[in-house]
Amino acid sequence: MTNTSEADTSDAGQSTAQPGRPPIVAMAAWQAARDELLTREKAHTREGDAIAAARRRLPMVEFDGSVKVVGPDGPVPFLDLFQGRDELITYKHMWWDGTPHQGQCEGCTVAAWHLQATEAYLNARGVSLALVTVGAWDEVAPFVEFMGYTSPWYSVLGVEGPVGGDMGYVTSYLRDGDRVFMTYSTTGRGTEVMSGSFALLDMTPYGRGESWQDMPEGWPEGRHACWYWRTDVDGNGTWEGTGRPAPQWTRPGATPETTLGRQGSH
Repeated sequence: MTNTSEADTSDAGQSTAQPGRPPIVAMAAWQAARDELLTREKAHTREGDAIAAARRRLPMVEFDGSVKVVGPDGPVPFLDLFQGRDELITYKHMWWDGTPHQGQCEGCTVAAWHLQATEAYLNARGVSLALVTVGAWDEVAPFVEFMGYTSPWYSVLGVEGPVGGDMGYVTSYLRDGDRVFMTYSTTGRGTEVMSGSFALLDMTPYGRGESWQDMPEGWPEGRHACWYWRTDVDGNGTWEGTGRPAPQWTRPGATPETTLGRQGSH
């Protein structure tokens, strides 16, 4: 009797692909293709290391570290966010004024939710973490409590310069005694480094399921970017009023909604 798996495989270790799927191959052929891709992946890693080295050599911007931000203990100098450490990373969380929890920024929720798992490791390396936002503290505090965030949060409402400014940025700072410097800042896809789920999704056959991706012919058609950041009560991706930022469904008291309730934004 002929082994079916052997009969379906050609001399090159490849069989006819299923509709809308890559070729089906024997393990040896898969390993050869994987090794070829690994060469590109290693080059990508080395280039990333070189970029990180250049990032460490960027010039710095000094600013007044005594500028006040507002947290659970009231106004405190920005210098306090370092918690005695020499390095600090902040994520600048966008904010919609007068808006219920489900109406707050789903993209910033992605970043803030992922960051919770990294704080202990940053601290062990001597780096502090804080989230800042232009929302008024009396609105921000209930949101932080609802989400169950344990990282420090502060309002930078009305603060300009490296401490405040535009939201949606990850920014790094260096302290030298009482002197404070901004060393790096990035936004857009530059903030993906905080959210490990993106890299994991990029390893899956269907990727992020977004229409901009370069997909094999016949692969499932992608949807709009970030469609899975907000879901309804059944876990279906939706940006309508019935949705919440995906992590909120894990929080006690999260209920189905009918509106985002957005009143205004900074």
